[in-house]
Amino acid sequence: MIPFGPAAILVQKLTHQSVWVFFLSLVGIAPLAERLGYATEQLAFYTGPTVGGLLNATFGNATELIISIFALKSGLIRIVQLSLLGSILSNLLLVLGCAFFCGGLVLQKATAVVNSGLLLMAVMGLLFPAVLHYTHTELYFGKSELALSRFSSCIMLVAYAAYIFFQLKSQRNLYVPLNEEGSQIEEGSDDDEAPQISKWESVIWLLIITACVSILSEYLVDAIEGASIALNFPVSFISVVLLPLVGNAVDHASAITFAMKDKLDITIGVSIGSSTQIALFVVGIN
Repeated sequence: MIPFGPAAILVQKLTHQSVWVFFLSLVGIAPLAERLGYATEQLAFYTGPTVGGLLNATFGNATELIISIFALKSGLIRIVQLSLLGSILSNLLLVLGCAFFCGGLVLQKATAVVNSGLLLMAVMGLLFPAVLHYTHTELYFGKSELALSRFSSCIMLVAYAAYIFFQLKSQRNLYVPLNEEGSQIEEGSDDDEAPQISKWESVIWLLIITACVSILSEYLVDAIEGASIALNFPVSFISVVLLPLVGNAVDHASAITFAMKDKLDITIGVSIGSSTQIALFVVGIN
């Protein structure tokens, strides 16, 4: 499936057929996403489960962030909104549901409470400007809504920074993996597996694959509207369903892989952590 990526670039240069460029870009990103998950899994051997889950969520959301940036540059604000909403729903429902089905329900309750609270905060931050817009209660038309939106974005970014500090420094013991009996596993106590590549090889592959995803994402965004007209698909369907499925391919692959290996806490960091990162960080930036 990797040749689909270069094929999309070639078709765009030679024919400018949006449907084929969209389809080839969409399929070409999928194997890159799988390799991105593999490289992050290898890096997690060296960083531990907490940082590994955070890295996986970050690189898994690279596609959404890149697509959002290119869509904003093209003035496709509605596509940005719908794709980010679809990404959050896909991570919370599809990815997490598949992980629980494959790996069970042994997890740290405290981490779930923290992430749920942050997601609720993100919902409120997005809801307040919308309420102000639809109730027409702002003092200065257009300005109050924009000011509140920017203020909410700053609060969400600060909350995400505090969440990172909480995860990495303040309460690291809450993110130690659990075994089947529910007790914490000591670091290195159950590592029958060994990393297949070195730490720096993992980092290099992460950077290379992320760059390839960025290139294909640009072609994907440029072909969305043309493909929507040619296929008679609404843009909302492409934005909410198709783009998140491809963008979350990393999260799908890695979360299910970790769950099947009884590393459900990394799965939580990937799926719910990914949704939290999109809701607070990616939406805050946009």
